Amino acid sequence: MSRTIIASATREIVMGFDQPFCVIGERINPTGRKKLAAEMVNGNFDTVRKDALDQVAAGATMLDINAGVTAVDPNATEPDLLVKTLEIVQGLVDVPLSIDSSVTAAIEAGLRVAKGRPLVNSVTGEEEKLEALLPLIKKYDVPVVAISNDETGISEDPDVRFAVAKKIVERAADFGIKPHDIVVDPLVMPIGAMGTAGRQVFRLVRRLRDELGVNTTCGLSNISFGLPHRHGINAAFIPMVIASGMTSAIMNPCRPQEMEMVRAANVLNATDANCANWIMTYRDHAPAAAAETAAPSAMAASAGGRRRGGRAARMGG
Repeated sequence: MSRTIIASATREIVMGFDQPFCVIGERINPTGRKKLAAEMVNGNFDTVRKDALDQVAAGATMLDINAGVTAVDPNATEPDLLVKTLEIVQGLVDVPLSIDSSVTAAIEAGLRVAKGRPLVNSVTGEEEKLEALLPLIKKYDVPVVAISNDETGISEDPDVRFAVAKKIVERAADFGIKPHDIVVDPLVMPIGAMGTAGRQVFRLVRRLRDELGVNTTCGLSNISFGLPHRHGINAAFIPMVIASGMTSAIMNPCRPQEMEMVRAANVLNATDANCANWIMTYRDHAPAAAAETAAPSAMAASAGGRRRGGRAARMGG
Protein backbone atom coordinates (compact mmCIF):
# COMPACT_ATOMS: atom_id res chain seq x y z
CA MET A 1 0.00 0.00 0.00
CA SER A 2 1.42 3.36 -1.10
CA ARG A 3 2.42 5.66 1.74
CA THR A 4 3.94 9.06 0.90
CA ILE A 5 5.77 10.65 3.82
CA ILE A 6 5.88 14.46 3.93
CA ALA A 7 7.36 16.36 6.88
CA SER A 8 8.16 19.73 8.38
CA ALA A 9 10.90 20.19 10.94
CA THR A 10 8.59 18.93 13.70
CA ARG A 11 5.61 17.18 12.12
CA GLU A 12 5.29 14.21 9.78
CA ILE A 13 2.20 13.29 7.79
CA VAL A 14 1.47 10.21 5.74
CA MET A 15 -0.53 10.36 2.55
CA GLY A 16 -2.14 7.03 1.72
CA PHE A 17 -5.30 5.10 0.93
CA ASP A 18 -5.73 4.16 4.58
CA GLN A 19 -4.97 7.67 5.86
CA PRO A 20 -7.15 10.77 6.42
CA PHE A 21 -7.58 12.88 3.30
CA CYS A 22 -4.70 15.35 2.99
CA VAL A 23 -5.86 18.96 2.62
CA ILE A 24 -3.16 21.06 0.91
CA GLY A 25 -3.94 24.73 1.53
CA GLU A 26 -3.87 26.70 -1.73
CA ARG A 27 -4.05 30.32 -0.55
CA ILE A 28 -0.35 31.29 -0.62
CA ASN A 29 -0.33 31.70 -4.36
CA PRO A 30 -0.29 35.08 -6.14
CA THR A 31 -1.72 33.64 -9.37
CA GLY A 32 -4.96 35.50 -9.96
CA ARG A 33 -4.41 37.57 -6.79
CA LYS A 34 -2.86 40.81 -8.01
CA LYS A 35 -3.00 42.45 -4.60
CA LEU A 36 -1.07 39.58 -3.01
CA ALA A 37 1.42 39.54 -5.89
CA ALA A 38 2.05 43.28 -5.52
CA GLU A 39 2.53 42.92 -1.77
CA MET A 40 5.06 40.12 -2.20
CA VAL A 41 7.01 42.04 -4.85
CA ASN A 42 7.20 44.99 -2.45
CA GLY A 43 8.40 42.83 0.44
CA ASN A 44 5.08 42.91 2.30
CA PHE A 45 4.24 39.43 3.61
CA ASP A 46 1.37 40.35 5.93
CA THR A 47 -1.22 38.52 3.77
CA VAL A 48 1.10 35.52 3.45
CA ARG A 49 1.37 35.33 7.23
CA LYS A 50 -2.39 35.67 7.69
CA ASP A 51 -3.15 33.06 5.03
CA ALA A 52 -0.69 30.63 6.60
CA LEU A 53 -2.18 30.94 10.08
CA ASP A 54 -5.80 30.97 8.89
CA GLN A 55 -5.40 27.85 6.76
CA VAL A 56 -3.75 25.84 9.52
CA ALA A 57 -6.42 26.98 12.00
CA ALA A 58 -9.09 25.85 9.52
CA GLY A 59 -7.63 22.35 9.33
CA ALA A 60 -5.08 22.30 6.50
CA THR A 61 -2.80 19.26 6.66
CA MET A 62 -0.07 21.06 4.73
CA LEU A 63 0.41 24.31 2.79
CA ASP A 64 1.29 24.91 -0.85
CA ILE A 65 3.78 27.78 -1.30
CA ASN A 66 3.92 29.60 -4.65
CA ALA A 67 5.77 32.85 -5.41
CA GLY A 68 5.09 33.23 -9.14
CA VAL A 69 4.54 36.99 -9.32
CA THR A 70 5.71 37.62 -12.89
CA ALA A 71 2.20 38.71 -13.93
CA VAL A 72 2.75 41.79 -11.76
CA ASP A 73 6.52 42.15 -12.11
CA PRO A 74 8.16 40.27 -15.03
CA ASN A 75 11.56 41.14 -13.58
CA ALA A 76 10.90 39.58 -10.18
CA THR A 77 13.39 36.90 -9.19
CA GLU A 78 11.20 33.94 -8.30
CA PRO A 79 13.90 31.83 -6.58
CA ASP A 80 14.68 34.59 -4.06
CA LEU A 81 11.01 35.36 -3.44
CA LEU A 82 10.11 31.71 -3.01
CA VAL A 83 12.93 31.23 -0.49
CA LYS A 84 11.78 34.28 1.49
CA THR A 85 8.17 33.04 1.49
CA LEU A 86 9.16 29.55 2.59
CA GLU A 87 11.30 30.87 5.43
CA ILE A 88 8.48 33.09 6.70
CA VAL A 89 5.84 30.36 6.56
CA GLN A 90 7.90 27.60 8.15
CA GLY A 91 8.80 30.04 10.91
CA LEU A 92 5.08 30.52 11.66
CA VAL A 93 3.49 27.09 11.33
CA ASP A 94 4.64 23.52 11.82
CA VAL A 95 2.73 21.77 9.03
CA PRO A 96 4.66 20.32 6.06
CA LEU A 97 4.97 22.46 2.93
CA SER A 98 4.63 21.99 -0.81
CA ILE A 99 7.15 23.90 -2.94
CA ASP A 100 5.11 25.04 -5.94
CA SER A 101 6.87 26.45 -9.01
CA SER A 102 7.30 25.87 -12.73
CA VAL A 103 10.85 27.26 -12.49
CA THR A 104 13.46 24.59 -11.80
CA ALA A 105 15.89 27.08 -10.25
CA ALA A 106 13.19 28.22 -7.82
CA ILE A 107 12.42 24.65 -6.80
CA GLU A 108 16.09 23.93 -6.15
CA ALA A 109 16.47 27.13 -4.13
CA GLY A 110 13.40 26.18 -2.11
CA LEU A 111 14.70 22.68 -1.46
CA ARG A 112 17.92 24.11 -0.04
CA VAL A 113 16.07 26.03 2.69
CA ALA A 114 13.01 23.87 3.30
CA LYS A 115 13.00 21.99 6.59
CA GLY A 116 11.92 18.38 6.86
CA ARG A 117 10.68 16.59 3.75
CA PRO A 118 8.58 18.91 1.57
CA LEU A 119 6.47 17.94 -1.43
CA VAL A 120 7.57 19.37 -4.79
CA ASN A 121 4.81 20.67 -7.04
CA SER A 122 5.42 19.68 -9.83
CA VAL A 123 6.84 17.72 -12.74
CA THR A 124 5.07 17.04 -16.05
CA GLY A 125 5.58 14.36 -18.68
CA GLU A 126 7.64 16.71 -20.85
CA GLU A 127 11.06 15.16 -21.36
CA GLU A 128 12.85 18.44 -20.63
CA LYS A 129 11.04 18.75 -17.29
CA LEU A 130 11.72 15.14 -16.36
CA GLU A 131 15.43 15.50 -17.06
CA ALA A 132 15.63 18.73 -15.07
CA LEU A 133 13.55 17.84 -12.02
CA LEU A 134 13.85 14.12 -11.37
CA PRO A 135 17.57 14.35 -10.45
CA LEU A 136 16.63 17.03 -7.87
CA ILE A 137 13.88 14.84 -6.46
CA LYS A 138 16.37 12.00 -6.06
CA LYS A 139 19.12 14.23 -4.65
CA TYR A 140 16.92 15.73 -1.93
CA ASP A 141 14.89 12.52 -1.40
CA VAL A 142 11.51 14.27 -1.56
CA PRO A 143 8.13 13.33 -3.05
CA VAL A 144 6.84 15.06 -6.18
CA VAL A 145 3.50 15.86 -7.80
CA ALA A 146 3.31 14.41 -11.33
CA ILE A 147 0.93 16.30 -13.62
CA SER A 148 -0.61 14.26 -16.42
CA ASN A 149 0.30 16.42 -19.39
CA ASP A 150 3.28 16.41 -21.74
CA GLU A 151 4.59 18.12 -24.89
CA THR A 152 1.21 17.60 -26.58
CA GLY A 153 -0.62 19.55 -23.86
CA ILE A 154 -3.57 18.39 -21.76
CA SER A 155 -5.57 15.63 -23.40
CA GLU A 156 -9.33 15.39 -22.98
CA ASP A 157 -8.92 11.61 -23.26
CA PRO A 158 -8.49 10.12 -19.75
CA ASP A 159 -6.62 7.13 -21.18
CA VAL A 160 -3.98 9.48 -22.58
CA ARG A 161 -3.65 11.24 -19.22
CA PHE A 162 -3.22 7.84 -17.54
CA ALA A 163 -0.50 6.95 -20.04
CA VAL A 164 1.37 10.19 -19.26
CA ALA A 165 1.17 9.45 -15.52
CA LYS A 166 2.49 5.95 -16.12
CA LYS A 167 5.36 7.35 -18.17
CA ILE A 168 6.33 9.71 -15.34
CA VAL A 169 6.27 6.88 -12.79
CA GLU A 170 8.45 4.74 -15.07
CA ARG A 171 10.91 7.56 -15.79
CA ALA A 172 11.13 8.31 -12.08
CA ALA A 173 12.06 4.67 -11.48
CA ASP A 174 15.02 5.16 -13.85
CA PHE A 175 16.34 7.68 -11.31
CA GLY A 176 15.68 5.36 -8.36
CA ILE A 177 12.50 7.17 -7.26
CA LYS A 178 9.85 4.82 -5.88
CA PRO A 179 6.14 5.03 -6.82
CA HIS A 180 5.24 5.91 -3.21
CA ASP A 181 7.06 9.22 -3.73
CA ILE A 182 5.00 10.10 -6.82
CA VAL A 183 1.68 11.88 -6.22
CA VAL A 184 -0.22 12.02 -9.51
CA ASP A 185 -2.47 14.91 -10.50
CA PRO A 186 -4.74 13.40 -13.19
CA LEU A 187 -6.00 16.90 -14.10
CA VAL A 188 -9.60 17.69 -13.27
CA MET A 189 -11.50 19.27 -16.17
CA PRO A 190 -14.27 21.87 -15.59
CA ILE A 191 -17.62 20.09 -15.42
CA GLY A 192 -19.28 23.13 -17.00
CA ALA A 193 -17.25 22.65 -20.16
CA MET A 194 -17.12 18.84 -20.18
CA GLY A 195 -20.14 17.05 -18.78
CA THR A 196 -18.21 13.80 -18.24
CA ALA A 197 -15.38 15.44 -16.30
CA GLY A 198 -16.54 14.01 -12.98
CA ARG A 199 -16.85 10.45 -14.24
CA GLN A 200 -13.51 10.81 -16.02
CA VAL A 201 -11.59 11.71 -12.89
CA PHE A 202 -13.33 9.06 -10.76
CA ARG A 203 -12.29 6.39 -13.27
CA LEU A 204 -8.78 7.80 -13.60
CA VAL A 205 -8.18 7.91 -9.87
CA ARG A 206 -9.31 4.29 -9.49
CA ARG A 207 -6.91 3.22 -12.25
CA LEU A 208 -4.03 5.17 -10.71
CA ARG A 209 -4.70 3.49 -7.36
CA ASP A 210 -5.27 -0.03 -8.67
CA GLU A 211 -2.77 -0.20 -11.55
CA LEU A 212 0.06 2.13 -10.50
CA GLY A 213 -0.44 2.15 -6.72
CA VAL A 214 0.22 5.89 -6.45
CA ASN A 215 -1.31 8.59 -4.31
CA THR A 216 -3.23 11.34 -6.08
CA THR A 217 -4.07 15.01 -5.81
CA CYS A 218 -5.85 17.70 -7.81
CA GLY A 219 -6.71 21.37 -7.95
CA LEU A 220 -10.11 20.80 -6.37
CA SER A 221 -11.91 23.93 -7.55
CA ASN A 222 -11.10 23.21 -11.21
CA ILE A 223 -14.20 21.00 -11.28
CA SER A 224 -16.54 23.98 -10.76
CA PHE A 225 -14.72 26.58 -12.87
CA GLY A 226 -17.13 28.89 -14.69
CA LEU A 227 -20.22 27.84 -12.74
CA PRO A 228 -22.28 29.83 -10.21
CA HIS A 229 -22.30 28.75 -6.55
CA ARG A 230 -19.03 26.87 -7.03
CA HIS A 231 -18.68 25.79 -3.39
CA GLY A 232 -21.72 23.52 -3.70
CA ILE A 233 -20.14 21.63 -6.61
CA ASN A 234 -16.78 21.47 -4.85
CA ALA A 235 -18.35 20.13 -1.67
CA ALA A 236 -20.24 17.39 -3.54
CA PHE A 237 -17.11 16.45 -5.48
CA ILE A 238 -15.00 15.86 -2.37
CA PRO A 239 -16.61 12.67 -0.94
CA MET A 240 -17.12 11.25 -4.44
CA VAL A 241 -13.48 11.62 -5.44
CA ILE A 242 -12.30 10.36 -2.04
CA ALA A 243 -14.48 7.27 -2.48
CA SER A 244 -12.75 6.72 -5.82
CA GLY A 245 -9.37 6.68 -4.08
CA MET A 246 -8.01 10.23 -4.22
CA THR A 247 -5.80 10.90 -1.22
CA SER A 248 -5.24 14.68 -1.27
CA ALA A 249 -6.34 17.93 -2.90
CA ILE A 250 -5.02 21.45 -3.27
CA MET A 251 -7.96 23.47 -1.97
CA ASN A 252 -9.07 26.33 0.26
CA PRO A 253 -9.48 24.97 3.81
CA CYS A 254 -11.10 28.23 4.92
CA ARG A 255 -14.37 27.21 3.26
CA PRO A 256 -16.33 25.44 6.04
CA GLN A 257 -18.71 23.62 3.69
CA GLU A 258 -15.84 21.94 1.86
CA MET A 259 -13.91 21.07 5.01
CA GLU A 260 -17.05 19.57 6.53
CA MET A 261 -17.26 17.23 3.53
CA VAL A 262 -13.61 16.24 3.97
CA ARG A 263 -14.15 15.43 7.64
CA ALA A 264 -17.38 13.54 6.94
CA ALA A 265 -15.69 11.52 4.19
CA ASN A 266 -12.88 10.61 6.62
CA VAL A 267 -15.48 9.32 9.07
CA LEU A 268 -17.29 7.26 6.45
CA ASN A 269 -14.04 6.01 4.94
CA ALA A 270 -12.87 4.79 8.38
CA THR A 271 -9.81 7.05 8.39
CA ASP A 272 -11.06 9.10 11.36
CA ALA A 273 -10.65 6.50 14.12
CA ASN A 274 -13.62 6.45 16.49
CA CYS A 275 -14.87 9.64 14.78
CA ALA A 276 -12.42 11.46 17.06
CA ASN A 277 -11.63 14.39 14.77
CA TRP A 278 -15.29 14.84 13.83
CA ILE A 279 -16.36 14.89 17.48
CA MET A 280 -13.55 17.24 18.48
CA THR A 281 -14.44 19.65 15.67
CA TYR A 282 -18.22 19.62 15.91
CA ARG A 283 -19.21 18.65 19.45
CA ASP A 284 -19.95 22.29 20.30
CA HIS A 285 -21.34 23.12 16.86
CA ALA A 286 -24.32 25.49 17.00
CA PRO A 287 -27.12 25.57 14.39
CA ALA A 288 -26.93 28.31 11.81
CA ALA A 289 -28.34 31.61 13.01
CA ALA A 290 -30.81 31.68 10.13
CA ALA A 291 -32.41 28.45 11.30
CA GLU A 292 -32.67 29.70 14.88
CA THR A 293 -34.33 32.97 13.89
CA ALA A 294 -36.79 31.58 11.34
CA ALA A 295 -40.17 33.38 11.41
CA PRO A 296 -42.60 31.67 13.81
CA SER A 297 -45.31 31.67 11.16
CA ALA A 298 -43.05 29.87 8.69
CA MET A 299 -42.07 27.30 11.31
CA ALA A 300 -45.72 26.78 12.26
CA ALA A 301 -46.73 26.38 8.63
CA SER A 302 -43.96 23.86 8.12
CA ALA A 303 -45.03 21.89 11.20
CA GLY A 304 -48.65 21.94 10.06
CA GLY A 305 -47.63 20.66 6.66
CA ARG A 306 -45.72 17.82 8.25
CA ARG A 307 -48.72 16.88 10.41
CA ARG A 308 -51.10 16.91 7.43
CA GLY A 309 -48.61 14.99 5.35
CA GLY A 310 -48.20 12.42 8.10
CA ARG A 311 -51.99 11.84 8.35
CA ALA A 312 -52.25 11.55 4.56
CA ALA A 313 -49.44 9.05 4.48
CA ARG A 314 -51.03 6.93 7.19
CA MET A 315 -54.39 7.05 5.46
CA GLY A 316 -52.84 6.13 2.15
CA GLY A 317 -50.94 3.25 3.79
